[in-house]
Amino acid sequence: MPGRRFQDVRVGGPFADFEHTHRISPLTAQSCELQDHIEYVLPPGKLGRGCGGRFVRHKLELTFRYQHTTTMNDIRAQAPYEGRPTMKVLVTGATGLIGSVLCPFLTTGGHDVYRLTRSNPTEPNDISWTPERGDLPKARLEGLDAVVHLAGENIAGARWSEKVKARLRSSRIEGTKLLCESLAQLQRPPKTLVCASAIGFYGDRGADLLNESAQAGTGFLADLCRDWEAATEPARAMGIRVVNLRIGVVLSTKGGGLAAMLTPFRFGAGGVVGSGRQFWSWIAIDDVVGSIHHCLMNDRMSGPVNATAPNPATNYDLTKTLGRVLGRPTILPMPGWAARLALGEMANDLLLGSARVMPNRLSESGYQFQFPTLEGSLRHLLGT
Repeated sequence: MPGRRFQDVRVGGPFADFEHTHRISPLTAQSCELQDHIEYVLPPGKLGRGCGGRFVRHKLELTFRYQHTTTMNDIRAQAPYEGRPTMKVLVTGATGLIGSVLCPFLTTGGHDVYRLTRSNPTEPNDISWTPERGDLPKARLEGLDAVVHLAGENIAGARWSEKVKARLRSSRIEGTKLLCESLAQLQRPPKTLVCASAIGFYGDRGADLLNESAQAGTGFLADLCRDWEAATEPARAMGIRVVNLRIGVVLSTKGGGLAAMLTPFRFGAGGVVGSGRQFWSWIAIDDVVGSIHHCLMNDRMSGPVNATAPNPATNYDLTKTLGRVLGRPTILPMPGWAARLALGEMANDLLLGSARVMPNRLSESGYQFQFPTLEGSLRHLLGT
């Protein structure tokens, strides 16, 4: 029933049969109730039900508790802007860790989302580009209201050789420059550009409190972030409102640092990295998306904006909190020399460097963090 009910059915996987019905029932003119009804059969018959039924039911309950909490938080985030005109929003990096969560969040709010993709288009709103060749169909960008630029090669995808560092710079700086020059040439340019950056901008700064007015640090990642932000200048010069979102360590079970930590920590093989005193300024994936939405919807947001939780944690804090949430010991440290041996220069910037970053501009502009504390964020993500 359109707008009231839809179903997911099994086409593969571990279940012998699985049918999930989503029902949306109106309660009042401004409220409704979401119900999930699931019918499933575990293989092989009675043996599967007897041995796995309780475990599967528990996992399903955790899954839907997480989904319902996320749905309620998304609705709360959208509520202050009810009645505002919806937008046409172009997203680059739409299939990445952040983009894959941002796009459905925006469409849930009624916005039309267009994806700038390097792959062959699969949806009507997909726009293909090849940034290394300078190929971007500008005519398809006319009439957009906003752009969220998240594209860039995975910063931790490979050990930093000179060749890899060149690719990292090109994917961010050249891609951003091409996009911003193209937007500046449009007859009807978008009003807003939110461009990803990273707290690597600040370099290794120990325990110093860093807000958006802090100067850039030193090192490969700091230089990359500084030049990345500078590449947005053509859009800014054209009068487009540009936000350089300096994103911290993103907590998500789908990718990034937390996902990489989960397997060893679940086997009791986790521990502090280096001294453990270095600050890893983190942010929940939900609040990354919330921060982007906040910047899109608030005209006074421009320039650098730190996307980090208001309670930065040291590596020691993160290690011990994750161990406590998982119920596992954290007694196997990785010395700094071992991290450098394994990862080279990357270890200094991503694991051993310290940046105690505060989200002053988000907080002062009224953004309400869904997960301001580390333990609350981890328990939400891990369903404990």
